[in-house]
Amino acid sequence: MSAPPPVLSGRPVPGAEAEILAQVKSRFGAKILEASVPRLQTARIMIDRADLIAVCTYLKEALGFEHLSCISAVDWKDRFESVYHLSNYFNGVVLQVNARIPYDDPKIASVCGLWNAANYHEREAWDLMGVVYEGHPNLERILLPADFKFHPLRKDFSQEVDRQYISRRKLKGGK
Repeated sequence: MSAPPPVLSGRPVPGAEAEILAQVKSRFGAKILEASVPRLQTARIMIDRADLIAVCTYLKEALGFEHLSCISAVDWKDRFESVYHLSNYFNGVVLQVNARIPYDDPKIASVCGLWNAANYHEREAWDLMGVVYEGHPNLERILLPADFKFHPLRKDFSQEVDRQYISRRKLKGGK
């Protein structure tokens, strides 16, 4: 006769977000550029792009952040950020990881090897913002036409270019 499955209790765990930040800071020290608890059950850290894989591997394997719900990119004019939302189902904490990316070199490592969900999120962020996710298995357009040459969510994107491009496609019978 097998034992009954364990009962998960204590979710959400009060104060778990502060404990997670303490563990991450202890492990990575000065590589954590910023850390905060913006609200209950939510923590946020800022890192450099070079530390992304090491930090995410630790978060998944040691701290149990098994779910990646979203990746997005932000254009701050002087830099890009790739933003990851990770969930730990056991303690109910959501961790936001912001990775800084230089504006003149918009590249960062792909986390597809850690979370399969990154596949489509990274493609969308590249498609709309132009951040290259190095090591991604299939980094190609997902929302825009394959021959579109721009990344329309960048702050330097001219809206006139987009309208002219779409008009030319319609005149040529494109969709």
